[in-house]
Amino acid sequence: MKRDFIHFKVKRQNSRESTPYWEEFKLPYRPNQNVVSMLMELRKKPVNTKGKTVAPVVWECNCLEEVCGGCTMLINGEARQSCAALIDKLPPGPITLEPLSKFQVIRDLMIDRQVMFENLKNVKAWVETDGSHDAGPPPIMKDLERQEAYEYSKCMTCGCCLEACPNFNEKSPFMGAQALSQVTLFNSHPNGKMNMEERLETAMGKGGIVDCGNAQNCVQACPKHIPLDKSLGTLNRQTTFYGIKNWFKK
Repeated sequence: MKRDFIHFKVKRQNSRESTPYWEEFKLPYRPNQNVVSMLMELRKKPVNTKGKTVAPVVWECNCLEEVCGGCTMLINGEARQSCAALIDKLPPGPITLEPLSKFQVIRDLMIDRQVMFENLKNVKAWVETDGSHDAGPPPIMKDLERQEAYEYSKCMTCGCCLEACPNFNEKSPFMGAQALSQVTLFNSHPNGKMNMEERLETAMGKGGIVDCGNAQNCVQACPKHIPLDKSLGTLNRQTTFYGIKNWFKK
């Protein structure tokens, strides 16, 4: 079906406290464009379908190659990256753009993802170093372990898994698969094992692995196809063994 124009329906919000509203736009069709490029075109001339010049739509983007996760939004109701959403691959008809619903909206399609970064800090999602001195060659990991860890390292903190998770919302302390999977990743690193017990303590606490309902929506939603079910299963096993070990120490 040939398109003469692209019809957008954008859910807008002027500030964190203001009431959201819908606004529609039409732009001339050009082949091989993604949603971000259309938003860039709209920014040049932000005129809605009523012919009124309005403030440009606000969204967030950085890498434009599905790595930073910043441009994630609901496109036709599905959480995905707008840089990877090709107009020609979307069904004909109005294209709806909404901010992710599980996060506070800053303005229009831009959300506050700070909670995800705070959870990464809570679980110590990094490898400690002993200083700036030369520590020699890095530790060697077995190929199978390295391949598995690489899959977990693909996370770009986009929020798709949290958007799909029935247990994650503004009122719940649950961290979600994004942070908990990083516990598995850094616990598998030879140097990361130094902080393994600290991470497990956090994962066993409030908002941790026990709050996971095992819906596995996160597995389907992840744009990087990270095996989150396997990652969370590994973490579940680690926390169980750790808890039993501590119980026998009493």
